[in-house]
Amino acid sequence: MRIVVLTTDNREPHKDYANPQPHFGTAPAALLEGLALLPEIEVHVVSCIRQPVVSPGKIAPNIFFHSLVVPQIGWMKTLFQGCVRAARKKIHEIQPDLVHGQGTETDCSLSAIYSGFPNVLTLHGNMRAVAEISRARPFSYNWLAARLEGFVLPRTNGVVCITNYTRNAVKALACQTWLVPNAVDASFFDVSAAPDLTAPPVGLCVGTICGYKNQNAFIRALDPLAQAKPFKLIFLGQTEAGDYGREFLQLVRERPWCEHVGFVNRDQLKARLKAASFLALPTREDNCPMVVLEAMAAGVPVLASKIGGVPDLIVPEQTGLFGDPDRPESFCEGVTKLLADQKFAQQLAITAKAEARRRFHPQVVARQHLEIYRQVLGPAKNVF
Repeated sequence: MRIVVLTTDNREPHKDYANPQPHFGTAPAALLEGLALLPEIEVHVVSCIRQPVVSPGKIAPNIFFHSLVVPQIGWMKTLFQGCVRAARKKIHEIQPDLVHGQGTETDCSLSAIYSGFPNVLTLHGNMRAVAEISRARPFSYNWLAARLEGFVLPRTNGVVCITNYTRNAVKALACQTWLVPNAVDASFFDVSAAPDLTAPPVGLCVGTICGYKNQNAFIRALDPLAQAKPFKLIFLGQTEAGDYGREFLQLVRERPWCEHVGFVNRDQLKARLKAASFLALPTREDNCPMVVLEAMAAGVPVLASKIGGVPDLIVPEQTGLFGDPDRPESFCEGVTKLLADQKFAQQLAITAKAEARRRFHPQVVARQHLEIYRQVLGPAKNVF
């Protein structure tokens, strides 16, 4: 079976044109890691970029890579017409059995539905929900992404939903859906969390610093605990411009138990997880947050908001704890419990790591995708 995977080469958004290696979002990268373990499938990754780059012809024995240079005019200002045309031309050269678009936020979903081949889409973020909760201004990125999502969903052969939250959000628009969680980079299973028990516990909060991620309320909620027990709270993620980001930086400056590190790469995140006593995610909107899967795989206890797709990932009191983003004190209660009962926290982490390996390992998730491809294509085209 020959598949085209349309995904963003992160050298483009990061303007990392000198890098000779493509790199992708954490979820698509983990899926490709799993597909590389399936010799019965041939995969062609197609990505658009604004400037010529050096790229490998293959990124795995059965995975080919195609970088398409599309001038500036062919991107958002023209609703990605240049990207769609370039991708369509390349796809027709490849002659795949099926096209799989990753995400609905940019050109990949449009290129999939206009490819002329059977196609499916994966939603990584529910952009209509993000636009609503962030009160996206007209013609802002989130506002446009929400409208693009509504346009492409009825025009694909099916939607791969990474949580029930997504499935419920798209079922009125999509002709068919499948429920398959994201895969997590297998190297996170090699991490063994081992916090320094002679030092104050360290908690991590990972994600872009913005209103719907809810970090500011989380900080204030932990003020009473910080007065009673020593611990460190480290924030990993870029700060969005605006009042919320400025308020966050002020809150961190005023609290010696808080630290903002900023953006970290995957290897740096693994090092942080290894030293962490817990991971907290106080978000108001999320679908299948990768950092929850990564923390589970690394054996770090998780405390997360019971919203969106997160309840699909965690069994309360068995593989993690829940908090209520509308009741910030619940996060203080959760952190207090994790810090006070180390045996309980350790058992959460052990059970979560085993569950993550069973559900989120790349090979497990890739096999589920292969079954979806076979279902879309029917019995006549289900072998390579």
